[in-house]
Amino acid sequence: MERTKVVLATGNQGKVKEMADVLAEFGFDVVAQSEFGIQSPEETGLTFVENALLKARYASKMTGLPAIADDSGLSVEALNGAPGLYSARYAGVEGDDVANRLKLLAEMKDVPQNQRQAKFVSCIVFLQHETDPTPKIALGECFGEILEEERGENGFGYDSLFFYPPKNCSFAELDTAEKKQISHRAIALNVLKQLL
Repeated sequence: MERTKVVLATGNQGKVKEMADVLAEFGFDVVAQSEFGIQSPEETGLTFVENALLKARYASKMTGLPAIADDSGLSVEALNGAPGLYSARYAGVEGDDVANRLKLLAEMKDVPQNQRQAKFVSCIVFLQHETDPTPKIALGECFGEILEEERGENGFGYDSLFFYPPKNCSFAELDTAEKKQISHRAIALNVLKQLL
């Protein structure tokens, strides 16, 4: 079976590994856009879907390859869905996880325990080419609540503040293999599998 090269619109090695494992089953060889020296475009969309499409179209345009992109974040009910699209730069600097968590804790300090519902959202899109009019769009959501203090050492981003009731622990208290089974990205990847 001939393998198809697919560009993954991210420089995040964790995402590359996670996606490569799943997509290998379909005969795809996943290559990160960073290997082509491509930076991500500005994320000007108003939804996770729009931003994922922007990233995938740009990566496909720059490489001429089919592309996959993921846009994901944390959506907190009490904060009208914030940090949402701005999850990675909630505190102002792209990728400053510690500052982002501190800001979230500060924003949530007066929110009672029964109103701390939140969800992680992942949107993964697959394009055959830059102008593909029928992209495959897969959504995954994982529901939990925001803790009043950090718990756990694993994971990244908001994992230590995201309490997952079915496992009675934070995402940062799960081991990586377990988190990969139940996370929003795992759910979206499973949906993408069905679509492919």
